Amino acid sequence: MSLLSTVLPAFKVYYAAVIVILSQLYQRCRYGFSLPDFSSQHGCVAIVTGGLCGIGFSTAKHLAKLGMHVIIAGNNEREGQEAVKQIKEETLTSKVEFLFCNLASIKSIRQFVKDFKARNYPLHVLINNAGVMMVPQRKTVDGFEEQFGVNYLGHFLLTNLLLDILKKTGSPHHHARVITVSSGTHYVGELNMDDLHSRSCYTPCGAYAQSKLALVLFSYQLQHLLAAGGSHVTANVVDPGVVNTNLYKHVFWLTKVVKKLTYWLLFKTPDEGAITSIYAAVAPELEGVGGCYLCHEKIIKSSSITYDEDLQRKLWAESCKMVGIPNLINKVIST
Repeated sequence: MSLLSTVLPAFKVYYAAVIVILSQLYQRCRYGFSLPDFSSQHGCVAIVTGGLCGIGFSTAKHLAKLGMHVIIAGNNEREGQEAVKQIKEETLTSKVEFLFCNLASIKSIRQFVKDFKARNYPLHVLINNAGVMMVPQRKTVDGFEEQFGVNYLGHFLLTNLLLDILKKTGSPHHHARVITVSSGTHYVGELNMDDLHSRSCYTPCGAYAQSKLALVLFSYQLQHLLAAGGSHVTANVVDPGVVNTNLYKHVFWLTKVVKKLTYWLLFKTPDEGAITSIYAAVAPELEGVGGCYLCHEKIIKSSSITYDEDLQRKLWAESCKMVGIPNLINKVIST
């Protein structure tokens, strides 16, 4: 592996992060970050992956405050029960549950869906939030590169396995919603369809950006398939910004120093980082609106490559093969 192929992805990701930080600093100084007032969501059910801490925890907490029945999906039973206890205490609601789900395992994802379906709940909102960032090269239980496997493939499979419930829950006047958390790093991501697991040239930054790019492509293709099938379900993707969470364990040491010194000014808090996810999940102006990329509660353009419908279809088809599910594209075409 050449020095350039190692350094360039890192440079691109850190460059993208600086752009995002400057954008949110402007937003903070001019408008601030605050969650709009939303009407009660009593009777609605939401699943939030990665709700044990950080953005996911804040998202689950605020949805519970709005009256939603929230299912936290996470891979640590003890931390999950602690998160449920804390949210119940802060929101004074009992409608919060934890269900184990390891997104690095196809078997675990299928078991989670089985456990959820056994409860006979509807599903109004699915928030694909969990993720890992810039980890050393390693594989999931099923042999996928970890960042691609957890951040993207895990959510791809989870969403597909829950689509039947989402479709049954959605109605013409109250669409079910799939919200997927990506990142501004998707703008510098590259997708190599011949090497999605970065076996030939792995860099933590490059693999992370690729996984976030894949999430945007997936969301747009999902929306296309849902609309083509006449489903009352929408799919949107959100950019939370640069947020002060525990995802920075594996970043460059100098980045950790800068974060420690400047997080209070340059980084969003987890509550601030969750605002766009919550907005996408409940905002009335987004009723029936899908296929959007949202940042600071506004619809903006994602990278130009994400609108490549041929690439969307290729990634979807390959992902179906990887996780062992039928390709919905063929079903939509045949009908």
